Amino acid sequence: MAPMVHGLEAKYFGKIQFTYLDADDPLTRDFQRALGFYYQPEVYLLDGNGNVLKKWVGYTLQEEFEEEFAKYVQ
Repeated sequence: MAPMVHGLEAKYFGKIQFTYLDADDPLTRDFQRALGFYYQPEVYLLDGNGNVLKKWVGYTLQEEFEEEFAKYVQ
């Protein structure tokens, strides 16, 4: 999924901020717990206040991401 997600990051540059979390980094454990992380890959769409708007678990098609992004990006 990484190449597809990086492609989405390029496409939505300046509209959506993409941040990558290393699930194996112990310094991210508190953040993982707060999000309810339990499986790789997981992708979260957060609002500007850090609230989870959508969570995808497992392989996800690009179209599914773009359908959700369209709700928030003009």
